[in-house]
Amino acid sequence: MQRRSLLSASAAALALPAIAWSQAVEKPKLTIAVGGKNLLYYLPLTIAETQGYFKAEGLDVTIADFAGGSRALQALIGGSADVTSGAFEHTINMQVKGQRLRAFVLQGRAPQIVLGINPKTMPNFKSVADLKGKKLGVTAPGSSTQVLANFVLAKAGLKPGDISIIGVGAGNGAVAAMRAGQIDAISNLDPVITLLVRSGDLKIISDTRVVAEADRIFGGPMPAGCLYTQQTFIDRYPATTQALANAIVRADRWIHNAGPGDIIKAVPENYLLGDRAVYVDAFLAAKGALSPDGMIPEAGAETARRALASIDPEIANAKIDLAAIWTNDFTKRANAKYAKG
Repeated sequence: MQRRSLLSASAAALALPAIAWSQAVEKPKLTIAVGGKNLLYYLPLTIAETQGYFKAEGLDVTIADFAGGSRALQALIGGSADVTSGAFEHTINMQVKGQRLRAFVLQGRAPQIVLGINPKTMPNFKSVADLKGKKLGVTAPGSSTQVLANFVLAKAGLKPGDISIIGVGAGNGAVAAMRAGQIDAISNLDPVITLLVRSGDLKIISDTRVVAEADRIFGGPMPAGCLYTQQTFIDRYPATTQALANAIVRADRWIHNAGPGDIIKAVPENYLLGDRAVYVDAFLAAKGALSPDGMIPEAGAETARRALASIDPEIANAKIDLAAIWTNDFTKRANAKYAKG
């Protein structure tokens, strides 16, 4: 009898994917929060929007753009957004705080965050230790740009309190702050980074746009941009979650096969920061770090936990259920659906 019950339970579990596949979306109108929509880090989100992939899945999506990932996370927790397009590591941070969040489709397989110094204010820079007492610009305090900076600083023996953190956003404001000498260093993403490098206003220290470099820095695959949401949302709206995964996987696959000209046509004009050539260079620099298929690497959750634990005692001491913060179930079905797309 017990064996029959187990078999029945297994059969029911196997039937769930088919239900999520065929069922009409339960919540067609929803809001996705993002921190810096123009960033190449979130390019799949934009492509899913501009190429009509959300609409093709029966979704009416509103994208709410914030100054940084921490603000987008707050929107989800506060209830003004249904899903967040943000950094994978927020799922770990929030589990420690009692919030059950789960990532269900990947946009980036490396953080793409670049840490660099201002050659004008730090002309004699020799090592990361020289940043002690300096001003560091991040997209927003608490965002993944600060997490990466803290991680690199910790390896040089510096604590978060050894530098001043300033939120500068992810666009022209960040560029202006660097050029005006308001900050001594910056942790940001493309196209901001490429624009500053081309104008001679940035000297790169650490570059996680290169997957091999990111793996070396973090000691394993470090999942980056993804869609994550409350576990209760996934439980209540499985077909809607599947539709979102489908759209992002289609975007991931489209980008993987796209050239610079395709990207320029697909993104809004204001993403280019006034220079198409810069955006093309930025895309080529970041393309390898974007996920080709939306799949979260098996070892990714542990890599992220280890990185956060090295700079956050609370996470280091917490017992974290890593299996609860991510799933590839929806992404696998999306890839099966669009394998020939």
